[in-house]
Amino acid sequence: MIRVRFAPIAVCLLGASLLAGCGTVDKLKDVGRGPQLSAIDNPATQPGYKPVQMPMPAPEMATYSPNSLWRTGSRAFFKDQRAHQVGDILTIHVAISDQAKIDNATNRKRSASEDWGVAGNLDSPLVERWLMPDSTSASTVLDSTSGATTTGSGSVKRSEQVDTNIAAVVMQVLPNGNLVIEGKQEVRVNFEIREMIVAGIVRPEDIAADNTIESTKIAQARISYGGRGQITDVQQPRYGQQVLDIILPF
Repeated sequence: MIRVRFAPIAVCLLGASLLAGCGTVDKLKDVGRGPQLSAIDNPATQPGYKPVQMPMPAPEMATYSPNSLWRTGSRAFFKDQRAHQVGDILTIHVAISDQAKIDNATNRKRSASEDWGVAGNLDSPLVERWLMPDSTSASTVLDSTSGATTTGSGSVKRSEQVDTNIAAVVMQVLPNGNLVIEGKQEVRVNFEIREMIVAGIVRPEDIAADNTIESTKIAQARISYGGRGQITDVQQPRYGQQVLDIILPF
């Protein structure tokens, strides 16, 4: 009987352990010290990495004209130091300033009243006494009243601002010459790591002479800015609460 009673508890503990996974074990290893920085590795070897495929025009063969240094398809005559091939590094200026404020209000009210009566021979003291209930008159046999009120309001206020620089690496050169870039930056302050990831597609023409580019000129931009560590863990609900929020229908 004791085994039967403790079986549900064991199942719950096992389920909690499976839900926690390796993340809990890693956090236990960092007790008393700050989180470790990630090792520098090739982003193309990370799980889930997929080369970018975009619609491309037909490739053109490079041709040279006699007694000319110009090559067909070249973007510039003189070579510069801007990023243009896989492995090159360029600096991205991330500038995000987004504000939005929306206020909506709805107020609707409707009322209706109807009285139906019967006139003639039915409207007499005798009929009212024997056929009508107490305190009811034959002149108002049917009395209908209805009303409806609807009130609604909504408000949205958002303000986001990020201004920083991050270096990115050219991961791929598309057939039309555009560059697929990706950059990751980690900064640890005490027991908290601030992490920024920027990825997307840029045109070589948009890269400035100092090898920098604005984040607004990145197509298919993916910008992530967040953190992990003790402060982030305290701000997040516990695993059990997150599971209950997903499972419970009420």
